[in-house]
Amino acid sequence: MAYKRSKLKIIPIGGLDQIGKNITLFEYNHQIVILDCGIAFPEDEMLGVDLVIPDFTYLKKNVDKIKGVVLTHGHEDHIGALPYLLKQFNVPVYGTKLTLGLVENKLKEHGIKKHNLNVIVPGQTVQLGAFKAEFIRTNHSIADAVAIALTSPAGTIVHTGDFKVDYTPIHGEMIDLQRFAELGKKGVLALLADSTNAERPGFTMSEKTVGKVFDDIFAESKNHRIMVATFASNVDRVQQIINAARKYKRKVAVVGRSMVNVVNTATELGYLKVPDKTMIDISEISKYNDEDLVIITTGSQGEPMAALSRMASSDHRQVDIKPGDKVIFSSTPIPGNEKTVSRVINDLFRKGAEVIFQDTHVSGHACQEELKLIHSLVKPKYFIPVHGEYRHLRKHAELAKNLGMNPRNIFIMSTGNVLELDNRSGRIVGNVSADQVLVDGLGVGDVGNIVLRDRKHLSQDGLLVVVVTLQRRTGQVLAGPDIISRGFVYVRESGNLMEDARKVVQDALIQCEEKNMVEWAAIKSVVKDTLKEFLWQQTKRSPMILPIIMEV
Repeated sequence: MAYKRSKLKIIPIGGLDQIGKNITLFEYNHQIVILDCGIAFPEDEMLGVDLVIPDFTYLKKNVDKIKGVVLTHGHEDHIGALPYLLKQFNVPVYGTKLTLGLVENKLKEHGIKKHNLNVIVPGQTVQLGAFKAEFIRTNHSIADAVAIALTSPAGTIVHTGDFKVDYTPIHGEMIDLQRFAELGKKGVLALLADSTNAERPGFTMSEKTVGKVFDDIFAESKNHRIMVATFASNVDRVQQIINAARKYKRKVAVVGRSMVNVVNTATELGYLKVPDKTMIDISEISKYNDEDLVIITTGSQGEPMAALSRMASSDHRQVDIKPGDKVIFSSTPIPGNEKTVSRVINDLFRKGAEVIFQDTHVSGHACQEELKLIHSLVKPKYFIPVHGEYRHLRKHAELAKNLGMNPRNIFIMSTGNVLELDNRSGRIVGNVSADQVLVDGLGVGDVGNIVLRDRKHLSQDGLLVVVVTLQRRTGQVLAGPDIISRGFVYVRESGNLMEDARKVVQDALIQCEEKNMVEWAAIKSVVKDTLKEFLWQQTKRSPMILPIIMEV
């Protein structure tokens, strides 16, 4: 089939100006390929929100154009929103074996039985309409990570996914630098590359260096119970913990639903090698001495509901922290999580545990020298830094410029921008809808800015409910007003204030009656405004005021 020479569109609807929610659309000649589909975790002001997923509005308008989804690896910020996508669009998904194993778990949790998952191996190419997607082996903090070379009649795009150059990976082979070089020789239209560590000079250390640190800690902890908190999806890290436990004849128990799911999936698929009789159920730990145990847990980011946080606050049913425990944090805080991590560390120290958080983690992302290597091999005409906050994207753009790239060919994009490219020119031509869609419980997108504003108001100032019963015809007060306070003042200690507030409302209602007001909305407005002004004068606070009027 011949295609007319069109321009290629690159549309990131997530993954820029933030860490997480990675998803990029590639459109050519009315055909779309989706690369990754991840979640972001809520910011502090998103009260009560569980997850943030991409806005699929543009895809809904162009559903017939979607040819498939290609996945770079199995981290939540790259696959977590896939169930929400597949509930709306029945499209094929392509990824490596471990990535799709983790996806399948997520689809089961969401009750999605009908799906089209296609396992590929690095080096394989898949035809998706006008596009050919080639999967290139890379290294990351999870096995089976790949980069994607997306070829269209307009040219070849290389997207690195999350990557680093690890010459001694725990699982599989090192990154296929030769293939990046071959693509560079043939000519690459644009490179999209991971910017997470673009501010860091030098090289990222190999994952194997953490194994040596674990070995040293285990050797020094002969009489202590050891707990290790890490990301559930960091299968290579879990493997090194199991290796150290085996060497020092310790049993391993796993805590946290996501950790249990990932360990089970990785073991079944052969990505985690667990020696016989090494793993025990968490319910069995009371049968063993402290020096014979290692507990691998979620909660390295201080998440309030994760296993480690609940242990630190004595809220976990099966594990409690006790003096002498050694707790290893094998991760670094995601930007924004520093306070919550610090709070958990303090709670652990209070309980008498020894907390270790230095030299127990290496990043899964490329530092500056590795980024320079990829740029030098791929030699793209255009460059778009991705995966990071604005400062990371800016730093990565500077790095490309220092390597000799024309600044006019570097595009620091924002979420929702539409970039059009061909061999002659590239420019941002517009925007698509790319808002943040908030997930709260089973509700998807039903929590918006107004709801968040109300939640913030309630959290800061509390709520007063004013209940009054009126005569339907005359508007005369038959009962009340009664005032209920929640999160504003403690009623028992503020009796005078509440009584005065009640009188203020009474006076307001009398004025409404004298003016023959019978419209509920008008009466509520008067009560609200009068009480708000009184409370501000008395307390310098502005609680949410909710008048409730009943008629008889």
